[in-house]
Amino acid sequence: MIETVNCLIIGAGPAGYTAAIYAARANLKPVLYTGLQPGGQLMTTTDVENYPGYPDAVTGPKMMDDFQKQAERVGADIRFGMATKVDFSGDIHKVWIDEETEIHAKAVIIATGAEAKWLGIPSEKRLNGSGVSACAVCDGFLFKGKVVAIVGAGDTACEEALYLSNLCPTVHMIVRSEKMRASKIMQDRVLAKDNIIVYWNSETDEVLGGNKVEAVRLKNNKTNEITEIPIEGFFVAIGHKPNSDIVKGWIDMDDTGYITTIAGSTKTNIEGVFAAGDVQDKIYRQAVTSAGSGCMAALDAERYLAEKFH
Repeated sequence: MIETVNCLIIGAGPAGYTAAIYAARANLKPVLYTGLQPGGQLMTTTDVENYPGYPDAVTGPKMMDDFQKQAERVGADIRFGMATKVDFSGDIHKVWIDEETEIHAKAVIIATGAEAKWLGIPSEKRLNGSGVSACAVCDGFLFKGKVVAIVGAGDTACEEALYLSNLCPTVHMIVRSEKMRASKIMQDRVLAKDNIIVYWNSETDEVLGGNKVEAVRLKNNKTNEITEIPIEGFFVAIGHKPNSDIVKGWIDMDDTGYITTIAGSTKTNIEGVFAAGDVQDKIYRQAVTSAGSGCMAALDAERYLAEKFH
């Protein structure tokens, strides 16, 4: 089956839904395919307190439901389905959904997001949203005045440890080797903080707790010594993986897979293909910045369609 559309949006997080709202209001008749997890990373978030317009906080799933309803109300066609292949060789871009439906689109907005890398221990998944988080800037405020741990050794881990150290009495930082990967200046800032305790050569053996995080069990790589530390929050900061595999070979990206956009826009190296949200943003990675870039992508697509297909 082949279907022709004006504007195709791939992905249903804040970027995708916002792009759909703007594109629908511009009468582009957008079709959005949600992917396997409509709502993206926010579907595993409990209270969102840093998105404007929700004074009493909101759960991630409720917020994404609101985004979807708003997009549908203004005329976006939201469909469940996974983009499985693309062909961006011509003026009309081809995208296959679930390997069967072939969509021909004049403009494509890629808003497939990213996913946090996890340690791969069972308790991490079980307690995700109940004290385990992959975003200190998103969830740190919920742990104000509580003892927390963070695992990671790069600039992001250091940044998040410093952020948490301003909210929490003690931050236990777990580093796998005897040194950090972070830049010297970030390491110095962490080591200068009295309330950040660094555990070198240490790996997380298990996060302990029934319905919520109560402690973390560490294993020292060198001595095999086991240590249990009472905590109430456990943050994983070992990186993110952008969901960009589907456009590899077509769209320019950096060596970690983040899509490269032309400065000051959401344009990619392929005319008529735009990228928004976490799939092209490795710096901010917030719901509000994703929504903003979704708006930009829809406006860029609208201008492109007016000029190219007027």
